[in-house]
Amino acid sequence: MSSTLISRTRFSVLDRSRTREGRPPTEALRDTVALAREAEALGYHRFWVSEHHGVPGVAGSAPTVLAAAVAAATRTIRVGTGGVMLPNHRPLVVAEQFGVLEALFPGRIDMGLGRSVGFTDGVRKALGRDKGDAEDFAAQLGELLDWFTGGSPTGVRARPAEGLTVPPFVLALGEGARIAARAGLPMVIGDLRDREKMLRGIDRYRSLFRPSRWSAEPYVVISGTVAVAGTEAEARRLLVPEAWSLAYSRTRGTFPPLAPAESVEARTMTAKERDVYESALAGHLAGTPEQVAHELETVLKETGAEEVLVTTSTYDRTGLLDSFRRLAALFAPGR
Repeated sequence: MSSTLISRTRFSVLDRSRTREGRPPTEALRDTVALAREAEALGYHRFWVSEHHGVPGVAGSAPTVLAAAVAAATRTIRVGTGGVMLPNHRPLVVAEQFGVLEALFPGRIDMGLGRSVGFTDGVRKALGRDKGDAEDFAAQLGELLDWFTGGSPTGVRARPAEGLTVPPFVLALGEGARIAARAGLPMVIGDLRDREKMLRGIDRYRSLFRPSRWSAEPYVVISGTVAVAGTEAEARRLLVPEAWSLAYSRTRGTFPPLAPAESVEARTMTAKERDVYESALAGHLAGTPEQVAHELETVLKETGAEEVLVTTSTYDRTGLLDSFRRLAALFAPGR
């Protein structure tokens, strides 16, 4: 069932440490570490963790700390962030954190960087940031990379980061593709539901790319939800909890823990909730192994991507792991 195109593409995992209704948030972090071990055994290339502040539905607020736990629990898989939100931090501190990670786990650490600031006005205020801080991302990125090469005008040295090589990646939303291209960095772009927008971003990135000490040529990672199950209906059910969380957040202003699929399907939704919910279920790569393989072939041909970063979240941890196993059977069938 595996195709040559799929088997020569890298597959990686981004786990957002999603909390679940009726379960303690601390469990979500332990689930992330356990999933990383499984991803390593299945042959995934990288395992990344995310940064969210003040969000009930996400336990992962300190990605470099969580990345350290993941790296300590694994042996070979690359570990990183998807991403550290650079406008929330001083570049020197970010360089130091990744320097420590690389020193402890040499040759395994990735530095995925994003330009988002807090989810709400209250979170931004608590962080001492505002929406305008994202506008300085290109400069912040340049400063961060300079700390690794010893290029700071302050006379200060980033220890132990200086002289170490930690591959940087830019999470490209909107302006991110241009920034990644001009900095000569690999780009992570999503999501699979808006294929036209994704393709425009990839074209912009490749056309503007300037080689750098970090990357000689463009490197595209496409990200999004991939759900694989024994039947199309089972795969769709894996999407239900996240779709409801999105509908809830769009209509009520806060992103909640994941609810079981059966409780979501039993809800009476308002017209607006139903509209967002149905929209959130559409456009993902979801279905049987045969269906997903066909969809993957199509999207890989369209994008020319070197790597797929799978961002699937669901309430059912057993179903989630089964999905990752079925997907691994497509890209590494003999493993």
